[in-house]
Amino acid sequence: MLNCKSHKFTKFEVKCLINFFYNLVGEVTERQGVIIGLDRNAFRNILHMTFGMTDDMIMDRVFRGFDKDNDGCISVTEWVYGLSVFLRGTLEEKMKYCFEVFDLNGDGFISKEEMFHMLKNSLLKQPSEEDPDEGIKDLVEITLKKMDHDHDGKLSFADYEQAVREEILLLEAFGPCLPDPKSQKEFEAQVFKDPNEFSEV
Repeated sequence: MLNCKSHKFTKFEVKCLINFFYNLVGEVTERQGVIIGLDRNAFRNILHMTFGMTDDMIMDRVFRGFDKDNDGCISVTEWVYGLSVFLRGTLEEKMKYCFEVFDLNGDGFISKEEMFHMLKNSLLKQPSEEDPDEGIKDLVEITLKKMDHDHDGKLSFADYEQAVREEILLLEAFGPCLPDPKSQKEFEAQVFKDPNEFSEV
């Protein structure tokens, strides 16, 4: 089921992730005919409580990034593979993952409209601003100048990749969709406990 070459975890860590997954899924596994997995709400709760994510749009896109078969549920396999990129992905994998998150309509480009929606969602509104949308529109233009290498008014993966390789901070330019190092460390410490601490049932 889980091919070791396509994820970044040891056998022990995979076992821990599977155990943690079934603890999260809980009693749902008891009912017959029910897809065993994490639904959107349960997964968003994990992203919020464990990784401190607060942006609804981004959390929804992260869910879609994990839910590869689009059945509305994250299976145990999708959980392990998704976390492999989320926690331990190479720069290549993280760029592909972030680009998918930011490409809201899945057309292979990040458009001005998509940038606007994500930046509007992730920036704090200042009460003194008369038209906060103007500031966001300016930010979109600045972002395009910096990242749109072929000057077609939208970001292709090639544009995004080149910009991120030149400036790594642009990886999450449109909102936090990866765990920060502190919450990543805490999650791994919580889930990957010493094997001697496990009591066999």
